Amino acid sequence: MEENQNMNQQTPPGAPPGPPPNQAPSGNVSPNRTIMLILSYLGILAIIPLLVEKDDPEVQWHAKHGIILAVSWIVIFIGLSILSMIPVIGTIFGCAGFGVLWLAALVVHIMCIVKALNGERFRLPFISDFADQWK
Repeated sequence: MEENQNMNQQTPPGAPPGPPPNQAPSGNVSPNRTIMLILSYLGILAIIPLLVEKDDPEVQWHAKHGIILAVSWIVIFIGLSILSMIPVIGTIFGCAGFGVLWLAALVVHIMCIVKALNGERFRLPFISDFADQWK
C-alpha cells in the first residue's frame, strides 16, 4: 500500500514539474520595494526611498533618477515662467506652454514608474547620465 502512495506522489513522465520551492530573492530586496519605486518618481517624496532603502541599489538608482528628474522639471518651469514674462514670447508660451509641460511631466513620470515596477530602467538623456554620476 505504501508503494501505491509513493507512486501517486511521483509526477508522471512528460508532466511539468511542480512549482519550485519558495526561495528568497537574491540581493537585498525590501518588502516595501514597490512602494519605494513609486515614491522615487513623486517629486520631493523621492528622498524617502533614498534615505530608507540604502541597501537596495535598484531603489537607490530610481530615487536618484527621480530627484534629478524633479529638479530638472522645476528648472524648466522656472525658465518657462521667465520666458512668459516677455510680451511677445509670453503670448506664445503662456498657458498652453505650461499645460503641455505638465502633460509631458506626467507622461514621463508614469513611464518611469511603469518601467521601474517591471524591473527596467527608463533612461533619459542628460538626466540619467547625471543621476549615474551621483554616488
